[in-house]
Amino acid sequence: MAAAETQPPPPLLPASSPRSENPKPTTPTVNTPPPISLQPSTKKGPSKPTKLFRRFRAVFRSFPIISPSCKIPVSLHGNRIGDGHLHGGTRMTGTLFGCRKARVNLVIQESPRCLPMLVLELGIPTGKLLQDMGMGLVRIALECEKKPGQKTKVVDEPIWVLYCNGKKSGYGVRREPTEDDLSVMQVLHAVSMGAGVLPNETELPDGDLMYMRAQFERVVGSRDSETYYMMNPDGNNGPELSVFFVRV
Repeated sequence: MAAAETQPPPPLLPASSPRSENPKPTTPTVNTPPPISLQPSTKKGPSKPTKLFRRFRAVFRSFPIISPSCKIPVSLHGNRIGDGHLHGGTRMTGTLFGCRKARVNLVIQESPRCLPMLVLELGIPTGKLLQDMGMGLVRIALECEKKPGQKTKVVDEPIWVLYCNGKKSGYGVRREPTEDDLSVMQVLHAVSMGAGVLPNETELPDGDLMYMRAQFERVVGSRDSETYYMMNPDGNNGPELSVFFVRV
């Protein structure tokens, strides 16, 4: 009796062969931050924070906000000359930015294309500060205690008590620029002045990322006092901000 003829098994598809009828979903493309092309500043800024400074920053977010009066009498405008400059002042670029409901950051640069010289995190929501600036002059005083024999500059302090228009509004902390800070400065490197909202593909829990950039005049009084005045392009109208550093 003849043996039954068997059929050879069908060839197996290679494991790496794609199935055209059921393609795999592709991974969405994530936008990478722009490469940082900011240049080092030619002016000497404050020294870098130490580990002790970073510890201050770590507890900064838990500080309460209370409202006693500011003890510092300050001059609002300094000695202005005809072209809008302050006598003895140095022109800088200042940028306020942050999410609408989050604490505002202030970055000082020699120019928009330079790396930050000074980065401050202030205990005021970004939206609230920009709203107040739209209503009139805003004065921010950053006060710290003067210690005997202290030789460091006031802007080299790690933390200050913050007063906004005479009322205590938490604290201000100096910190090193983060990657997010540098990315924002890179996006704004071609902007000399202006305000708006930076685009973001995802919804941020603290609201839109807002910014305001302007020219500031830096006036150094002594190791215990330094002031940054935001300069108005027209000299009269529009928001104006003064930031005072003082040791008392």
